[in-house]
Amino acid sequence: MALIVPSILSADFAQLGEQVRAAQAGGADRLHVDVMDGRFVPNITVGPLVMEAVRRHTTLPLEAHLMIVEPERYVEDFARAGADLLIVHQEASPHLHRTIQRIQRLGKRAGVAINPATPLAMLQEILGDVDLVLCMTVNPGFSGQDFISGMLPKIERLRAMIQQHGARCDLEVDGGIQTQSAPVAVRAGANVLVAGSAVYGDADGAAAGIARLRAALA
Repeated sequence: MALIVPSILSADFAQLGEQVRAAQAGGADRLHVDVMDGRFVPNITVGPLVMEAVRRHTTLPLEAHLMIVEPERYVEDFARAGADLLIVHQEASPHLHRTIQRIQRLGKRAGVAINPATPLAMLQEILGDVDLVLCMTVNPGFSGQDFISGMLPKIERLRAMIQQHGARCDLEVDGGIQTQSAPVAVRAGANVLVAGSAVYGDADGAAAGIARLRAALA
């Protein structure tokens, strides 16, 4: 069964602690913290202080998705703030091996993300060194976007690429994950699903949103 990872980007920040606890109580596998700088993506979100706040309200693993330029400057701050997994973008990391090694030397798991238009060839030299690859299924920057169905063949190719390289990394997808898109993403090869509005936008609460996603995957 694929892991369900709610994104706090869609949570009510006025009740963040309560929203984080609701996701844990509802059976989330870990939590996703979207970090945006207004430069790499056209939005500004949170920094290490919010990661610290989230950490105080959950025992779940936390992943920091660093949609920022020069992510290597901030990995130590987010690691210290409580992130268990740090994900950097291939497009923002010209010295990607160095950044991945730095994350792992901090005792954290390391992931690399690619945008929808980034060719998979850009990952060939790093697959064996990361714990997770994140395939974006929307252009990053905003929650609530529609899943780009054209990414399904890319997910399939990425899964085949991971297997061909004998890599042991997870394949995570992020963007537009709802009850309709979740099953097809998993069939294509994803084993970790980031879901924002499907969880926190559910009228019956986060636990109900997680349950609906799991039912769709059954």
